[in-house]
Amino acid sequence: MRCFLSFLICLIALPVFADDRWLEYPGGKGVGEGKHVVLVSGDEEYRSEEAMPQLAKILSKHHGFRCTVLFAIDPETGDIDPEQSDNIPGLEALDTADLMIMSLRFRSLPDDQMKHIVDYVEKGKPIIGLRTSTHAFNIPAGATYASYGFSYPGKEFEQGFGRQVLGETWIAHHGHHKSESTRGIVDDKSHVIATGIKDGEVWGPSDVYTVRLPLPGDSHTILLGQILTGMSFDDKPVTDDRNNPMMPIAWTRTYKGGRIFTTTMGAATDLENAPLRRLVLNAALWCIGSEDKITPTLDVSLVGDYKPTAFGFGTFVKGKKPADYQ
Repeated sequence: MRCFLSFLICLIALPVFADDRWLEYPGGKGVGEGKHVVLVSGDEEYRSEEAMPQLAKILSKHHGFRCTVLFAIDPETGDIDPEQSDNIPGLEALDTADLMIMSLRFRSLPDDQMKHIVDYVEKGKPIIGLRTSTHAFNIPAGATYASYGFSYPGKEFEQGFGRQVLGETWIAHHGHHKSESTRGIVDDKSHVIATGIKDGEVWGPSDVYTVRLPLPGDSHTILLGQILTGMSFDDKPVTDDRNNPMMPIAWTRTYKGGRIFTTTMGAATDLENAPLRRLVLNAALWCIGSEDKITPTLDVSLVGDYKPTAFGFGTFVKGKKPADYQ
């Protein structure tokens, strides 16, 4: 009996490890102290499975946010598979989240997973949507959450989550994909999200997306996207009329009282640009109502070795588990 009790005590004393289908980063001291951020990855093209862990490391290590990073997971192997459009385990973390950062594309999740996202959104909680999150969901007609689909036709929620919550759905590439990169021009220098960011500093190899002007409701543009002639930071702007007017590439709005920040930048390779990382950090603080903590010197340096894979379909690194990005 005494041996059995000792065995039970040993079991109780064993450390509890996070589920191996997602990543957890601890909170601590800093501007994000006491706040929980859930970062949801799942797109086939822009390597969000690499970008989101790096963002989480910056938020956690430099600024004290507690972070949970979720992935599209092959349920048979446990590997990260961005082409697995119907499985993102761990979304229940949103039930207690203070901020959701999402980088999704054309997901069609089962009801038990999708419910956590919808409940979070419809409570009017803060959201950052990166790149293809404007077309995060592709849900078939007749499904429980069909109205969240990027092309939903119903007038009560026309064009779904992208248009109604983030401010735009998928329209088109405005710059030429993989040959014309994007320079950020600050449209509202007085906005707190633009703190520490100068004209032309934000740059990324992903192209400018088309959006319809004006953006809906109370949308407010922070950055415009200048189309460049090539894929280098110092390339010249194109001279055709696509830069007149320039498309918004970062804006704010609200949904049911919750603060929303959307940027059509956000490929993993875009995050090599420090001013873009600053934009996302500033937006995170603005979203949670901590804009008074934004300063131009907040640390946005990369954590660890970050060499993101070039974007493209089928380019994801196969055989990776979430722990490989820890």
